[in-house]
Amino acid sequence: MSKIQELLKEMEQEAITTRKMLAIVPNDKYDWQPHPKSMTIRKLATHIGELPGWVSMVLTTRELDFANNPYKPVEINNTTELLDYFDKTYKDGHEHLAKATEDDLLPSWTLRNGEHILATGTRAEFIRTTYCQIVHHRAQLGVFLRLLNVPIPGSYGPSADEMNF
Repeated sequence: MSKIQELLKEMEQEAITTRKMLAIVPNDKYDWQPHPKSMTIRKLATHIGELPGWVSMVLTTRELDFANNPYKPVEINNTTELLDYFDKTYKDGHEHLAKATEDDLLPSWTLRNGEHILATGTRAEFIRTTYCQIVHHRAQLGVFLRLLNVPIPGSYGPSADEMNF
């Protein structure tokens, strides 16, 4: 299996779990946050929804410089909009990756804030980092939803809610 095929397979598998988690965000809790230092559910879920699109960005650019590209999230107001947004960014990222070649994965890619370099690696490494970010933030969302007593779907097996613990 090629590196592209491996990355596509992982993207497809994680998208199933991510979509299940995004689908259970209650429409009346988008402004809720568990702690003042935490994101609101809106910000967190929107970020999760946009991350598949980072695959496209990594494949079509050499870097992301936050100093020159201030973060401007899409305004999401309900779960239907959230799922539509996720589906759109997933489709875009998946299509870019499916069209890529193994050589497209090799160039260096940099995440920076002005002169401060946050990370540098190959495009393949940053695509994997994007997947890790999705999983990381999806887990955060799971904690937020658990605190709201929302039953959590399983990720890599059944959840405690599905097992009736």
